[in-house]
Amino acid sequence: MTFKDYVSAIIYLMNHEIVPIILGLSLITFLWGVAHYYIMHATDSNEQEHARSFMLWGFIGMVLLFTVWGLVNIIGTAFML
Repeated sequence: MTFKDYVSAIIYLMNHEIVPIILGLSLITFLWGVAHYYIMHATDSNEQEHARSFMLWGFIGMVLLFTVWGLVNIIGTAFML
């Protein structure tokens, strides 16, 4: 196996295994915060603040994930992997 094969295998693993799992977890975190904010604790402002934190971290996770995913694909395309 050459170096190109190793890098291609790593990129394939990231694109088809790791990224979807992390994206699913960050989406679940975001939706959990939405459910707590609007449904479960609609009247409790302290719990709403906690739910806002969940939504924020879920959104940040999705943004970072898409950024890294895009960079990996750009690098893979640039080096024809």
